[in-house]
Amino acid sequence: MRINIGSDHAGYSLKEELKPYLRDLGHEVVDQGTHTAEVSVDYPDFALPVARGVADGQFDCGIVICGTGIGISIAANKVRGVRAALCTNAYMARMSRLHNDANVLALGARVIGGGLARDIVDAFLAVAFEGGRHQGRVDKISAIRDA
Repeated sequence: MRINIGSDHAGYSLKEELKPYLRDLGHEVVDQGTHTAEVSVDYPDFALPVARGVADGQFDCGIVICGTGIGISIAANKVRGVRAALCTNAYMARMSRLHNDANVLALGARVIGGGLARDIVDAFLAVAFEGGRHQGRVDKISAIRDA
């Protein structure tokens, strides 16, 4: 799987922890930054290239990380074709894929630790969208963007 990942300064350490984990699982990981925790940066600047890459089909999915995951998920969801899900446990991650066809996972580095983050990532990557009755709901979400 080709994964686009990015974070602000608050999410930098968790991003750096997840990159080798994902590569060890056999995924290709492209890091959109930031590349240091030492300088305060704005999460929308990193949500955008991750979300665009996923929406454009260059990547299978994305992972965005900030302090709480809230701001970066809101920013990622502004990109047409992106369904970013802020998940704090593996069940949420699994269901975001199965029922909502989430294609970007948002994490809060100040909310969860590395072990839980790995469990959430595993759950997110392990399943695919079920479609069926859920497709109509996802279509309605897309229609809201066009409203």
